Amino acid sequence: MKKAIVTGHSKGLGAGITEALLADGYNVLGVSRSALPGFESGLEQVALDLGDVDALATWLEGGELESFLDGADIALLINNAGIVEPIAPLGRQGAAAIARAVAVNISAALVLADAFAALSTGIADRRLAHISSGAGRHAYTGWSVYCATKAALDNHANGVREDALPGLKVESLAPGVIDTGMQSTIRGTSEEDFALRAQFVELKETGALASPEAVGAKIAAHVTGASFGAETLTDIRQV
Repeated sequence: MKKAIVTGHSKGLGAGITEALLADGYNVLGVSRSALPGFESGLEQVALDLGDVDALATWLEGGELESFLDGADIALLINNAGIVEPIAPLGRQGAAAIARAVAVNISAALVLADAFAALSTGIADRRLAHISSGAGRHAYTGWSVYCATKAALDNHANGVREDALPGLKVESLAPGVIDTGMQSTIRGTSEEDFALRAQFVELKETGALASPEAVGAKIAAHVTGASFGAETLTDIRQV
């Protein structure tokens, strides 16, 4: 049986990934604050704020993830949930916004990865995919927190690869620029806080943003494909 856990599954890229996996016959456990409508079979959904790491730990202690993974021949964890805020230079970011970004983008992903590895030891083919960003590999003004959190996912994948756990493949994937709510947030930021705002407005106006459905399908195909794990850091646009 093919099973996948997808965080942030209810919107944008996460919804695109989830829909592609369901179409490929995967049972999916979606973890997000809101639900993805329109699916009556193959999709289990958990309402959880991944910015609350204590709530995540409590949910994991409840055994739902362990029960979901039972009987799987192949299991995927796709850490897709992420936020771009705070968008501002150092000194105007704010403690609460920084802490939430670290919780959603790093802590939740690492906690879930650890639980997934522990609970999937009996599964011969298990795969961990972090949805990272080019911002984790190239610095951008106003995005120091976002860049740092995505760089953390990249290096976590590097470390997991060194662990060489039996049957576990890992990659950190940069998906490119996609027409999602995150892009709307970026365009809604003032130029005082984000000097590159005009470039992102132009991407939208010129139709240069990829659709979340197309990118989600490409990510799903790659994570389930034979080449997954050959490289640790991947730009999905080059696959």
